[in-house]
Amino acid sequence: MRKFNIRKVLDGLTAGSSSASQQPQPQQHTPGSREPEVQETLQSEHFQLCKTVRHGFPYQPSALAFDPVQKILAVGTQTGALRLFGRPGVECYCQHDSGAAVIQLQFLINEGALVSALADDTLHLWNLRQKRPAILHSLKFCRERVTFCHLPFQSKWLYVGTERGNIHIVNVESFTLSGYVIMWNKAIELSSKSHPGPIVHISDNPMDEGKLLIGFESGTVVLWDLKSKKGDYRYTYDEAIHSVAWHHEGKQFICSHSDGTLTIWNVRSPTKPVQTITPHGKQLKDGKKPEPCKPILKVEFKTSRSGEPFIILSGGLSYDTVGRRPCLTVMHGKSTAVLEMDYSIVDFLTLCETPYANDFQEPYAVVVLLEKDLVLIDLAQNGYPIFENPYPLSIHESPVTCCEYFADCPVDLIPALYSVGARQKRQGYSKKEWPINGGNWGLGAQSYPEIIITGHADGSIKFWDASAITLQVLYKLKTAKVFEKSRNKDDKPSTDIVDEDPYAIQIISWCPESRMLCIAGVSAHVIIYRFSKQEVIIEVIPMLEVRLLYEINDVESPEGEQAPPLSTPVGAVSPQPIPPQSHPSTSSSSSDGLRDNVPCLKVKNSPLKQSPGYQAELVIQLVWVGGEPPQQITSLAVNSSYGLVVFGNCNGIAIVDYLQKAVLLNLGTIELYGSNDPYRREPRSPRKSRQPSGAGLCDINEGTVVPEDRCKSPTSGSSSPHNSDDEQKMNNFIEKVKTKSRKFSKMVASDIAKMSRKLSLPTDLKPDLDVKDNSFSRSRSSSVTSIDKESREAISALHFCETFTRKADSSPSPCLWVGTTLGTVLVIALNLPPGGEQRLLQPVIVSPSGTILRLKGGILRMAFLDTTGCLVPPAYESWREHNVSEEKDEKEKLKKKRPVSVSPSSSQEISENQYAVICSEKQAKVISLPTQNCAYKQNITETSFVLRGDIVALSNSICLACFCANGHIMTFSLPSLRPLLDVYYLPLTNMRIARTFCFTNNGQALYLVSPTEIQRLTYSQETCENLQEMLGELFTPVETPEAPNRGFFKGLFGGGAQSLDREELFGESSSGKASRSLAQHIPGPGGIEGVKGAASGVVGELARARLALDERGQKLGDLEERTTAMLSSADSFSKHAHEMMLKYKDKKWYQF
Repeated sequence: MRKFNIRKVLDGLTAGSSSASQQPQPQQHTPGSREPEVQETLQSEHFQLCKTVRHGFPYQPSALAFDPVQKILAVGTQTGALRLFGRPGVECYCQHDSGAAVIQLQFLINEGALVSALADDTLHLWNLRQKRPAILHSLKFCRERVTFCHLPFQSKWLYVGTERGNIHIVNVESFTLSGYVIMWNKAIELSSKSHPGPIVHISDNPMDEGKLLIGFESGTVVLWDLKSKKGDYRYTYDEAIHSVAWHHEGKQFICSHSDGTLTIWNVRSPTKPVQTITPHGKQLKDGKKPEPCKPILKVEFKTSRSGEPFIILSGGLSYDTVGRRPCLTVMHGKSTAVLEMDYSIVDFLTLCETPYANDFQEPYAVVVLLEKDLVLIDLAQNGYPIFENPYPLSIHESPVTCCEYFADCPVDLIPALYSVGARQKRQGYSKKEWPINGGNWGLGAQSYPEIIITGHADGSIKFWDASAITLQVLYKLKTAKVFEKSRNKDDKPSTDIVDEDPYAIQIISWCPESRMLCIAGVSAHVIIYRFSKQEVIIEVIPMLEVRLLYEINDVESPEGEQAPPLSTPVGAVSPQPIPPQSHPSTSSSSSDGLRDNVPCLKVKNSPLKQSPGYQAELVIQLVWVGGEPPQQITSLAVNSSYGLVVFGNCNGIAIVDYLQKAVLLNLGTIELYGSNDPYRREPRSPRKSRQPSGAGLCDINEGTVVPEDRCKSPTSGSSSPHNSDDEQKMNNFIEKVKTKSRKFSKMVASDIAKMSRKLSLPTDLKPDLDVKDNSFSRSRSSSVTSIDKESREAISALHFCETFTRKADSSPSPCLWVGTTLGTVLVIALNLPPGGEQRLLQPVIVSPSGTILRLKGGILRMAFLDTTGCLVPPAYESWREHNVSEEKDEKEKLKKKRPVSVSPSSSQEISENQYAVICSEKQAKVISLPTQNCAYKQNITETSFVLRGDIVALSNSICLACFCANGHIMTFSLPSLRPLLDVYYLPLTNMRIARTFCFTNNGQALYLVSPTEIQRLTYSQETCENLQEMLGELFTPVETPEAPNRGFFKGLFGGGAQSLDREELFGESSSGKASRSLAQHIPGPGGIEGVKGAASGVVGELARARLALDERGQKLGDLEERTTAMLSSADSFSKHAHEMMLKYKDKKWYQF
């Protein structure tokens, strides 16, 4: 895991050309007024980037292992990832640097270590005794391909089988090769005339460690005597072998074969198997062999004291079961249970009570690793029910299409969502507790609630509790419930924009305080939801249809519940209540027989039961126009205080009052500008047909756009004239072109729709993101003077707020800020009636204010700060239960008076200035309000573009966080836009990252790193420092169970397990050294050298303890040498003394 540590980035500087652009410009102020200085507290040392945790199902799994004493499960993947699972909440992600597929995993049982074998023929030893596991040693085989590994329990010698059929032996302590090698030709001798194929199995006899069972792919099995270095028995079968398993008594073993058969062999009878079983083969009469079946990929043979043994296998189905799902077969005595799985089986393991192979196994569960799921089957209960999986592995149940992340939510939210979600739980799970329960939880230093919301391709939305680096599903909402489902394939709704996943979620707008939820789907539909703890049944689902047009000359009267024609003043509407039969017929068409005024989906017209949780308040759908499908929605916002929802696409914008169920504003993007349009919008060349746009299908066949001088003001009393002869001719010509191009359009539409759905972004990014940025940022640069319809100006950002609408305003008022893909920000004023009954009776009046601001690149995000630099949140209404009786409702209203706004600005008596923070794909600006002067500007990137920008809270302050397509993560102070962090994190390799990357408060961020996994990261120095304490411990000291008792008679007559002195056999003294060219030893970063730099916390302590032990060992060694030296000097002194004594023994004293 790489850590990025950015030491002080000099204030006011960024890489390259951006340094010159960050200039607090002196503004033109009115005399006597000065731009107030805001005290900024955030510095570059508050920021550091590192990955925290990865949640979800391991993408493309390839290997599985289990430690039966520690109760830890390991999963390896095809991309070299390693995921370790303990008790719910204890998870760990590691990555092999090479990225090669993991082909096998072997735990050193109860040792806190794991061996991984990779497809690039390397073996790695992982140390699991630290919170972030690290590689201690690696061994790279140079001349042979590794195919199978086996590590006997409580042994330090690892058997490694190769593609050539040889077996090498590795000392797992030093990770060096032994000189002892079992060569394939020696193993098979004359039993086969050809090469037996790669090694597919190695295991030692449970009762005799000196006997090794070697399975070759071709069907040959050899029982090898390690001491005498020769084969005792050789067993041959016509069919290829996939796996082998021992009976615990060591007298029989079972093989699974490629023709769907199992063969059971007696160890001492190598001529033919004792029994041949075809579990799924049809038994033919006349004693003929059963029909061949699919290969049995794996078999396990587990015994039980109290009953018959279990034979568990995967695969082996007969070939005539076409379309049948993958199965796991459990054979127990005379009963055979076939358990169907949702996905293909990668591997499975039987969980047993004992780690000893020579004892009754007592199997209690089977863990099955599927291609996209992990299933645990309870073997002890009748019917083999599955355990309820407590890990967050269902993120990808339906593909994730968008996600949002909220840190520091209201504290009552998670319990509320959990209580409604608890009722959705399935029944029929095993009653036992989840058996994988190793490790210990970390100490969660962070106490604030975090929620992740994921939108999915099937229209479902999941709420997840993401507090303290864990993940747990809280509640699931199915948005497709409000629509009629097509009964069969022929009955496909002809109005669909897309062939598949018509309900897919594209945008989520959520207000945590009021619990209002709004979603936009791929079929140009918007649904508004309220949260309720009561169940309700609604007779008719309230719905509106909106006809968003790009053509200015098309000023028809809108349908039923829409706003009046634009010739009346905008927003001065008496909203009509929806008639009960508000569902339009889907057969309406325009005069020329083209589909018109039809939504893409049909809303249910039968009563709908809505369970506690999120309940549909209103469904809004964009309709087809003149045979063209509606464009996908590119931006969405909801405000609970105003009772409004707003959405836009590449045609225009619509504001809906969801309390009165009325459309307040329905304008083309050009009409928003009024007479202030800075662009010269020319008619298209008629030859061009519809083109794809990343944000949806832009129908390029629609009519002309009038030049700037003919644009009518949206607030004007009458529509602009369209009577000129030239224009009439042009319109006639375009109508002809339209009809000709429609056939082509329809063919292209479905392909484009699929592409746009998969690649959709809140802005209209083009699908081929791999090409250089210039190809599509050109069309959106602020210097464009003439707009092609391919780069039609879409609504890309929406923000409700209470601020200064115009320069002359003396006090803030409710308004909506609208950002477009061409870098324009427009302001719409909102005139709200008083609260209570009046709010439901009087209309909300909305009108463009004329305020226009310009930035370079499409607008991504907007926010507002007060004079002290604090964030001014949008107004909201606190949540209250709506589905209550009138009396209760009155009492509730008296208790809680509805706040019009909770933004600080409204409570201030004297009107103070505000700052608008606007982030685009290229730059950020801070605008002083109400003067609308640019106070600060920062060019974020010249060569790339910003994918995601968020204004977030960190360390009691506010900053702007950006993720660029070139892989950089940057943060800027507010309001001065000083660069604080700029780290190259990861390049934009696919649209999934672009679609799902999001920042939130307290230095948290996430993105979908694979189709099944969420990667969380932090850009906060404080979180990086506390991460070590927050992570769980994988290894916990546990006593190894006692070995099985041999019994008196077995001990007396030698019938028990035979041990083997492997050290004597494989050590250098007896077997010599292995060839140096065979394998290369690579010390890992987790060794003594790597640990010296370990961080503080438990790992640091362990590292220091290990270093101390190492030093102590060295000192003890030195002491031993010194003791030896002292002994030898004492010995020589003794000799000298003895000689002196003999010399002077007989002399008298006077003879000296």
